[in-house]
Amino acid sequence: MSRPAWQYLLGIACGLLAALACGWIIARPGLCTALYLAAIVAWQARNLIHFENWLRLRSILQPPNMGGLWGNAVAVANRLYQRKRFHKRRALTLLRELRRMTSAMPDGTILLGPTREILWFNPTAADWLGLRRKLDYGIRIDNLIRQPEFVEYVAEGGKGAGPRIHMPNLGDRWFAFNLVTTSARDLQLLIVRDVTNEARLEGMRRDFVANASHELRSPLTVVRGYLDTLAEDPTLDETWREPVREMQRQSERMHNIVSDLLELSRLEAGGGEAEMEPVDVAGLVSLMRREVLSRPDHPAKFDVYLESDALLLGAESELHSIFQNLITNAVKYTPPEGTVSVRYWTDGLGSHVAVSDTGIGIPAVHIPRLTERFYRVDAGRSRKLGGSGLGLAIVKHALQRHGAQLEITSEEGKGSSFACHFPPARVQLRESPVAAVAQLR
Repeated sequence: MSRPAWQYLLGIACGLLAALACGWIIARPGLCTALYLAAIVAWQARNLIHFENWLRLRSILQPPNMGGLWGNAVAVANRLYQRKRFHKRRALTLLRELRRMTSAMPDGTILLGPTREILWFNPTAADWLGLRRKLDYGIRIDNLIRQPEFVEYVAEGGKGAGPRIHMPNLGDRWFAFNLVTTSARDLQLLIVRDVTNEARLEGMRRDFVANASHELRSPLTVVRGYLDTLAEDPTLDETWREPVREMQRQSERMHNIVSDLLELSRLEAGGGEAEMEPVDVAGLVSLMRREVLSRPDHPAKFDVYLESDALLLGAESELHSIFQNLITNAVKYTPPEGTVSVRYWTDGLGSHVAVSDTGIGIPAVHIPRLTERFYRVDAGRSRKLGGSGLGLAIVKHALQRHGAQLEITSEEGKGSSFACHFPPARVQLRESPVAAVAQLR
């Protein structure tokens, strides 16, 4: 057990007093004191040499057996050394396990430096992306993978969903990338997944839906024609009139589903950005308001607030489909005594169109999935109202082609609001702007 430092200092002081006493006895106090101090210095120098030698060769030498303060210093240094060795061995073990695990991972893993240079990658990433050990270390990843969407994704630090990139030169594969980064952005981990099978299955599904819809359109048109003829036949037995009318309603519903599927397939196959044709949103929304009010089942109030006369650059047919689907849904799920409102405005963030209603509302748990095709909050109610479950999916794809986003807010029992936010690049101001703000009620 180590003693406090003051006890060692007290021992040295007592020895010095004893040396002085001996010196007085032999009439040589200075000589005795000098010899005592020289012995202490020699002893400390010896301990220092042993301590320094052990520090240099501590990996092969045992700690020196020294007493006093030097023994305490050796004990503390030895504990620190043993702790360091333990943590070093633990870190090396974890590193080896991590490398073994990443090497066995089904996904590719690439470690990037602060400037996105390659520091390390596992064999899967090397095989998929054609990376070469040692030769590609230190090379920026965006110099090896030059697809614009990937370069933009890593330049932004992995914000948003990772891109899926088709690489025909690497075995005609599709890869999905996910960049994991810290707030300091010192090191980044790029995870690569092979999504070739998913991409091919998705392509097959799109092709099947498009082909099936095209094939269904012709026989469905024939069936609708015969049903219309039967419904108008004055000699038709009265017992068959209601079944024929029900068949007409169901065939009309099938026709709407096929039309929506064809529209969705067209949007998915189109890809890229929509054209930049100037569209008069105010006129388009006003026309839709007149169409809704001409129906016998329209809501009690349909208000339109036109706070801007700016033109929207896009594809008129797609913009018409976006607003038509949103307004149709609002009218469909709003009671006769309710209110539907459309607001159009522009600001520094771009152009905005919001369709709000005082209808049944949507539970919060369903909102993230509303834009999935055929997804229904209440399947029974949707079928009763004739919904196809494709309207919001069409809206989402059409907005993506315009670089826009859909914002959905709703409170169950109080109504919903669907806001389309278009970027500033899609806004075109008129040469002669209208001073007054229009309001149609």
